Amino acid sequence: MAKLIYAMNMSLDGYTEDEHGRFGWGGDADEELHTDICKLVSSFGTCLYGRKMYEKMVYWETSHTISGQPQYLLDFARQWQAAEKIVYSKTLAEPRSARTKIERSFDPDAVRRLKANAELDVAVSGPELASQAINAGLVDELLMIVYPVVGGGGKRFFPDGVRLELELVEQRPFRKGVMVLRYAVDGRSK
Repeated sequence: MAKLIYAMNMSLDGYTEDEHGRFGWGGDADEELHTDICKLVSSFGTCLYGRKMYEKMVYWETSHTISGQPQYLLDFARQWQAAEKIVYSKTLAEPRSARTKIERSFDPDAVRRLKANAELDVAVSGPELASQAINAGLVDELLMIVYPVVGGGGKRFFPDGVRLELELVEQRPFRKGVMVLRYAVDGRSK
């Protein structure tokens, strides 16, 4: 059975984007951090996105065509392209990437079946979609890439009213003060 892993960049004060929808603090990651992130996400066979997160991530579908891209970014693009993607959207007419299907609503039972039948882990990204997975008790692990900035407001990593018992699985500091944190939820992802 695969794990469902909520994976996101976030500010030190717990925001995934600021009040204007920007998340630029994750844009200047260095080679060491990107290489480590590639290793962490290599276990993802399927990625679950809401429309907004998908529209940000679909950049990786064609990023390899931009000349001068460093190898570590090309590696990440290849991993993203190889993963299956499920986009939950009521408004998106068709996908802009290969290996992508659109679902009109989040179905916890369908995600349970996906986890049960998947050989590789499933990632959920985007706080709104992740909140539905958290509230349905589906998230097994948190992968938080914490940047040393204070966003001061915006979209929060965790939804209101959620209480989770967490166990630290891994922590890795990086240059420039970035910290990668992995937590098991209720000890489920051991």
